[in-house]
Amino acid sequence: MGTDELLSQNRANILIVDDVPANLKVLGEILKGEGYLVRPVPNGVLALKVAERTEPDLILLDIMMPDLNGFEVCKLLKENKKVCDIPVIFISALNDTQDIVKALRSGGVDFISKPFQAEEVIARVKTHLQLRYQSKKLVEQSKELQKLIATKDKFFSIIAHDLRGPLGGFMGITELLVEDLSPDEKNELTIELNHSAKALYNLLENLLEWARMQQGQTSFNPGKINLNGLVHECLNAQIDSIRKKEINVDIAISESHEVFADANLLQSIVRNLLSNAVKFTPRNGTIAVSTYLTHHNSTVVIIKDSGIGMKSEMASNLFQLNVNNSRPGTEGERSSGLGLQLCKEFVEKHGGEIWVESEVNVGTSFYFSIPVLGT
Repeated sequence: MGTDELLSQNRANILIVDDVPANLKVLGEILKGEGYLVRPVPNGVLALKVAERTEPDLILLDIMMPDLNGFEVCKLLKENKKVCDIPVIFISALNDTQDIVKALRSGGVDFISKPFQAEEVIARVKTHLQLRYQSKKLVEQSKELQKLIATKDKFFSIIAHDLRGPLGGFMGITELLVEDLSPDEKNELTIELNHSAKALYNLLENLLEWARMQQGQTSFNPGKINLNGLVHECLNAQIDSIRKKEINVDIAISESHEVFADANLLQSIVRNLLSNAVKFTPRNGTIAVSTYLTHHNSTVVIIKDSGIGMKSEMASNLFQLNVNNSRPGTEGERSSGLGLQLCKEFVEKHGGEIWVESEVNVGTSFYFSIPVLGT
């Protein structure tokens, strides 16, 4: 979409600042005639308040005013982070070179001399609005590019580190199996091989789900799901690790509790959060899964463990893609952090929220909300 199309579809909001009512009226009529929204104010103090409250697309600013002059107003605008990027066009009878230079140095982008011509005002306003929209578009594109770069970096990090490590261990076990070992030793290695294969499978499954999500290929087909049954199904996938670490699991969810969700996405959320709890819970620890209902027709699922916990700084960055939060589990289990990113995006796809509470050496509780019924 071109800039002219954007200008026609988005009614620009212009703030006019002048202490002469006749000037406000004439400028207002010119700009309203071009389809702009106009907010006229008679002094600099009010202009600063209105600019911060409404965040206009452009400001036309007189210089000679009784309280704050235009130079002072512009300087204060540029010092305010909320409105500093709004373009300011000075419009004044002070039109010698020194005044124009001072206006531009104080933060103005242009200068119109009084008495002004309507055609000149219209042309300059349109030009700077175009530049404003183009600048916003560039900022948005830059943010999107940074997001894509972070995504790419995470992808290669997983391939180079998180995937390479388990594959190396997997190969190491297979090499040991061909040696002359006792049946007990071979049996132990076979169990380790099975655990390694499951870890690799889960990592690859997350990687593929994440890749599909980034490409917009993740389907979303919500329906009624029995939450208790789904949690037990996900728990069964972790049963070997749970038994090995002798973790006690308590599921306090009604057998008839239903939610409205996409089965595959919800299974991925619960599977990843349970896997995370098992990894960071030591032997003989506990994991509890429970729910409560909100006033907004949602179920909040809580997966709480008695694990190693984390510091508040890590907890606050836990769902950030560009922050490395991976760390080994209590028995060296690998973690890429990708599973939690999937959880966040899948929960948000349902219109829900996910958050975490944690205390070092006490445990961690993950919460996420999901609709109870379709509406």
